[in-house]
Amino acid sequence: MPNELVLVLSLVISFGGVLVFFRLFGKAGIFAWTSLATITANIEVLMLIRAFGMDQTLGNTLFAATFVSTDILSECYGKKTASRAVWIGVATNVAFLALSQSWFLYTPGAEDFARPAVETIFKNTPRVMLASLLGYVISERYDVWAYHALWDFTTKKFGDSKKFLWVRNNGSTLSSQFINVVIFSCLAFWGIYTPKMILSVTISGYVIYIVTSLLDTPFIYLARYLFNNKMKKDGVSAIDNI
Repeated sequence: MPNELVLVLSLVISFGGVLVFFRLFGKAGIFAWTSLATITANIEVLMLIRAFGMDQTLGNTLFAATFVSTDILSECYGKKTASRAVWIGVATNVAFLALSQSWFLYTPGAEDFARPAVETIFKNTPRVMLASLLGYVISERYDVWAYHALWDFTTKKFGDSKKFLWVRNNGSTLSSQFINVVIFSCLAFWGIYTPKMILSVTISGYVIYIVTSLLDTPFIYLARYLFNNKMKKDGVSAIDNI
C-alpha cells in the first residue's frame, strides 16, 4: 500500500478517534485519546519514510490529533480543562518512559528472542521522548493560550463568542505546530541525521502539520455540535459549562 494512502488513512483514524472517544466518554475520552496518541506517536516517530515527495518521520498525524483534542477541550470546557489534558499527556509519557526503560533491568532467558528488537526500538526512546515532551509541553501550552487569546480578540471585535471558531482553531494550531516541529526535530535528531536531513524533516513535518491543521477544522465544528446537543439534552448552557 502506498505511504501516501496509509498517511491519509492514519489521519482519518487519528481525528476520527478523537470524536469517537469524545462522543462515547466526553472529556474523559479525550484525555484517554491524548495519552494514547502521544505514547504511540513517540514510538512511531523513530521511523523515517518518504511520502508526497518528502522525507518525514511518522507520528505527525497522531501528534496533530493531540492539538485537535486540546482545541475541542478549549472550545467546550475551557482553558483549565485543556491545560489539564496537556499535563495528563506529559504524565503518561513520563510513566511510559520509566516503565519501558525498566524492561532492560531484567536478564533475558536463554530462549528469549524479543530482547534485541525491543532494545533497538526502546533504547532510542528516551532522547526522542524527552525531545517530544519538551516540544509537546511548550507548543501545547502555547496552543491553549493562543486559542483563548484569539477567542477573546474575535469576541471583543465582533461581539459574538460563537463565530470565528476556524480562526482560533487554525491560528493557534498552525503557530503552535511550527514551534513543536522545530523544537522536536533539533533536539531529537541532532547528531543522528545530517543538518540537511534535519532541515528536510522539519520542513516536511511542518508541511504535513499545515495540511492536518486545515483539515482538522471540520472535526472541531462537529465536536462542538455534538457537545451543544448534549448540553441541550441535559438542560445546561454550553457557555455556562466553560
